[in-house]
Amino acid sequence: MPRIVITDCDHDTIAPERQVAAEAEVDLVLADCKDENDVLEAAAGADGLIVQYAPVTAAVFDAVPNLKVVSRYGVGVDTIDVAAAQAHGVLVCNVPDYGTEDVSDHAVALALALLRGIPQLDRRLRRGDHDISAVKPLHRFRGRTFGVVGLGRIGVATACKARALGFEVVAHDPAAKEVPEPLRGAELLGFEETLGRADVLSLHVPLTPATHHLLNTETLHRMRPGSVLVNTGRGAVVDTEALVEALERGQILGAALDVVENEPLLPPHRLFELPNVVLTPHVGWYSEESFTELKQRAAENAVAGVLGRTPHDVVSAAVHDG
Repeated sequence: MPRIVITDCDHDTIAPERQVAAEAEVDLVLADCKDENDVLEAAAGADGLIVQYAPVTAAVFDAVPNLKVVSRYGVGVDTIDVAAAQAHGVLVCNVPDYGTEDVSDHAVALALALLRGIPQLDRRLRRGDHDISAVKPLHRFRGRTFGVVGLGRIGVATACKARALGFEVVAHDPAAKEVPEPLRGAELLGFEETLGRADVLSLHVPLTPATHHLLNTETLHRMRPGSVLVNTGRGAVVDTEALVEALERGQILGAALDVVENEPLLPPHRLFELPNVVLTPHVGWYSEESFTELKQRAAENAVAGVLGRTPHDVVSAAVHDG
């Protein structure tokens, strides 16, 4: 019987995966891997892997000759050595569109919370302070500019929702020659021009060598004064220390982060001390609907791979944002 190992999973159930595996008569095993050594031990003899955060390195592909597929819970595959997988003839799969609506909802919600000063007003009111001076000036959304970096599925969905709220939309994506049809009429700009135009800058790019610390001391300085940064993509796209310094100096108005460089973010950390920061614990992907879809499709991809079928979502070495 083919064997699939779930290397790691912090979900409260794997019932959807078990159902998919049982229907295909595939053995499914749940492990608790934290590092490469854990994965090497758990993956021994496996035909397929389903992975959440655990690293699947070149050493894993070398050590597991029967491996046919690695399926990831999520969009990004930066914890998987895709080049090594291809060299060993192993399929790498993701679930590129399960959280499109959910992450774009979260990005817009974070942006609106910042722009209306909601977290600060809430905290002050709980202390009995009804003064709004701490969040002045507030501006209406119509006529403000919402900038999106990355025009994959999530970036486009975020931009569409922002435009529906009255924002002018500008976007940057080095791979795009024109804006996608749903954003027809929006401006496609260079990166630095987007930084200078956007009142809200929302990041939707994968983590690659080219995007690591895309927002750093220099590029943060080029953002429009009074603007806010939203990151629901990958934490390391933003240099955390540079962001903290930009916020402390008032270089930008605020930041809303669902992802950070080193997760989980734990106190004490300077981000927790800043009143103009909104933090959520990497939950932008979550809704009950997306949760079930993610688990089923990750399992279906793995099952298809171990049975010699073509999975629905196969990732190539050139990985793009969902």
